[in-house]
Amino acid sequence: MKPGEEDAVERLLLAAFETDAEAWLVRKLRKANAIAGETVLPMGDDIIGYFALSKMVKPKGWLALAPVAIDPEFHRQGFGKRMLGMLTEWAKITSTPVVVLGNPVFYERCEFDRSAAAKLSGPYPIEFTMLVGVDGTPEEELIYPAAFNGV
Repeated sequence: MKPGEEDAVERLLLAAFETDAEAWLVRKLRKANAIAGETVLPMGDDIIGYFALSKMVKPKGWLALAPVAIDPEFHRQGFGKRMLGMLTEWAKITSTPVVVLGNPVFYERCEFDRSAAAKLSGPYPIEFTMLVGVDGTPEEELIYPAAFNGV
């Protein structure tokens, strides 16, 4: 993501989700300097895809993937899977743990692993928590950045 693309990302998040919760989350994460990186998928002059990686409070060095958005006009065309495929490959190569909470059907197709997250504990349902970038099944407590509170 380049400086100046924040407004386009906000428009995408508002179009992609039923509420403004994800746009609110990104604003709070940016304000708290909790974002490790933001990736966009441009198409022409538009941004049609986006994801953010946030620094987990605990375990140190882990990242949280949220939100992930694809412009509704481009759903079911493989853009989300391709974007997350690059992320999961990077996480594996660098051994960087990335945790995501969401629809297992989608995220497991993108190589996130629910069984790797089976021994994690945290504020969100573990049955919807998946992990990539680790070997085995770590036993860790997940503490997300404060911006996630109330989401």
